Amino acid sequence: MTQALADSADSAPAAPASERVIIFDTTMRDGEQSPGASMSHDEKLELAKILEDMKVDVIEAGFPIASNGDFEAVRAISGIITDSTIAGLCRANAVDIERCAEAIRHARRGRIHIVIATSELHMKHKLQMEPEVVLEAITRSVGHARNLCDDIEWSAEDATRSEPGFLRLAIEAAIRAGATTINLPDTVGYTYPSEYAALFQDMISTVEGADGVVFSTHCHNDLGLAVANSLAGIQGGARQVECAINGLGERAGNAALEEIVMALKVRGDRLPYVTGVETQHITRASRYVSAITGFPVQFNKAIVGKNAFAHESGIHQDGMLKNRETYEIMTPESVGQAASTLVMGKHSGSHAFRAKLKDLGYELGQNALKEAFGRFKDLADKKKHVFDDDIVALVDDALASSADKVQVKHLRVIAGTEGPQQAFLTVTIEGVEKSANATGDGPVDAVFNAIHAVVPHQAILRLFQVHAVTEGTDAQAQVSVRLEDDGRIATGTAADTDTLTASAKAYVNALNNLFARKEKSAPGKVASGF
Repeated sequence: MTQALADSADSAPAAPASERVIIFDTTMRDGEQSPGASMSHDEKLELAKILEDMKVDVIEAGFPIASNGDFEAVRAISGIITDSTIAGLCRANAVDIERCAEAIRHARRGRIHIVIATSELHMKHKLQMEPEVVLEAITRSVGHARNLCDDIEWSAEDATRSEPGFLRLAIEAAIRAGATTINLPDTVGYTYPSEYAALFQDMISTVEGADGVVFSTHCHNDLGLAVANSLAGIQGGARQVECAINGLGERAGNAALEEIVMALKVRGDRLPYVTGVETQHITRASRYVSAITGFPVQFNKAIVGKNAFAHESGIHQDGMLKNRETYEIMTPESVGQAASTLVMGKHSGSHAFRAKLKDLGYELGQNALKEAFGRFKDLADKKKHVFDDDIVALVDDALASSADKVQVKHLRVIAGTEGPQQAFLTVTIEGVEKSANATGDGPVDAVFNAIHAVVPHQAILRLFQVHAVTEGTDAQAQVSVRLEDDGRIATGTAADTDTLTASAKAYVNALNNLFARKEKSAPGKVASGF
């Protein structure tokens, strides 16, 4: 298929219902259940707006019964989103369902999403329920939900390891009780494409009432097959795909939204299905999710990775110069990775900086832009050349730490061959300054000890990683820190031309994320990852 044809999908006429695929984003629900990926209330609201700008059909905003924070986030998102359907997840019991119904009550388009396991393994060991009791729970829960909301999705957790005969009975029970969407999740990433396609073909052709509902995929990536399985599910008859930005999700993650959407767009010759997603917003969404979760996008990640549209090989460069289609099956502009032509330095003005950010996929509010521009000017005074990667790291760092309750204000370190090394640190805790000094076995150890003195905690350092954003001795250091406390894991990132400053900021960012995760995991919190 030619490049022009690939890009023309944006302006294609509306497809028949049989060819339209609903995109269901679960970044804020299943994605946030990734260890260390907690998002704040305000971050979720901003992400919901980005997803709506992308024209995502359904936004699963959270698991309302899990915590007050999840409930409030789902309720707040329901109040500000007008185009996308807002879904909340719940288990097959009245308390969960009523909490979910209350959370989405003000949504222009709301959905209650009920999940219960149907595999023998899950029913026996997790639910400890007999199959007949599970069928009764399906009928009762879906019926109760339908009395509270017209849009009901029912999910058969661990569907791909369920006995087909029982799965068929469970689906029929959900449809009779009023479900409008039937989800057959590959909960543990166990299936493979032809098997998953056959599952949908079987259920759609044999289940009574299947022609009156939408079937959905939800694939995990434990074997690296989540996207392939999702596409196979579509070919088998599914017309909704559940996925997440950057493939975020429990364990190895979910099917990546950006990969599914672009596969359907670019390979329309073999996959004659369309979505309503406006793909030019993809990179913006990817970078925002990476910034707020502290989960970096691997350089060679499809669609949104740093190297997705980079060419270094001489042969590749020669081909690109002659015709871009020789090595690019889609344009970077089609996913919001517009090629940059501005050279940025200390003499650049705010208008050029705003244009550069737009080219890189960022749209910041006036206050955020002003802060980012100030940080850019400071960086430009330190470096001879400011590369695109420097700006990305700078803005991501600002986004990751902007909502932190604890922030690094001042750091001075004494290091050298004669120890012990010393760190003098000042932080602000919700606007109040607090200082400490400490020694350590090396400057980084001293910095972390100072943080521990000023912000007492029991977290254990599990990862400390440093890499240079660009080349040269004046390159920014990008630091990743992973902390663990009582089984909870949180990651923090930061970038600075001073490695020790970046280390302090990354550690503090991780602490903030850990504190947020602990608040979210208050007594009574539950979680589900199907």
